[in-house]
Amino acid sequence: MKQITVNVIDPVGLHARPATVAVNAASKFKCEVNVSFKGREVNMKSIMGVMSLGIPTHSEITISCDGDDEDSAIAAIEEVLRAQKIIG
Repeated sequence: MKQITVNVIDPVGLHARPATVAVNAASKFKCEVNVSFKGREVNMKSIMGVMSLGIPTHSEITISCDGDDEDSAIAAIEEVLRAQKIIG
C-alpha cells in the first residue's frame, strides 16, 4: 500500500469540479484508491463518496492506493491534483 498526505488548496475545497478531477484521475487505475478525511475513508473512484466527505479548503487529506499499479497510481493522482492546483 502506498499513501500520501496532502493539503487541499483549492478555494472551494474538494467539491464538484475538483472532485471530478480527482475521481477521473483515480478511475484510470486498477488498484483500490481511497481518500481519508477526519477519520472517514471513501473510494476515490466514486464522485458521491468523495463529495460526501465535504472537504473544505486548507484541509489535510490522505490518499492511499493498494494493488498492482499502486506506485504509478499514487504518482499520477498526485501529479494531476498538483497540476490543477487542488492540492499543495
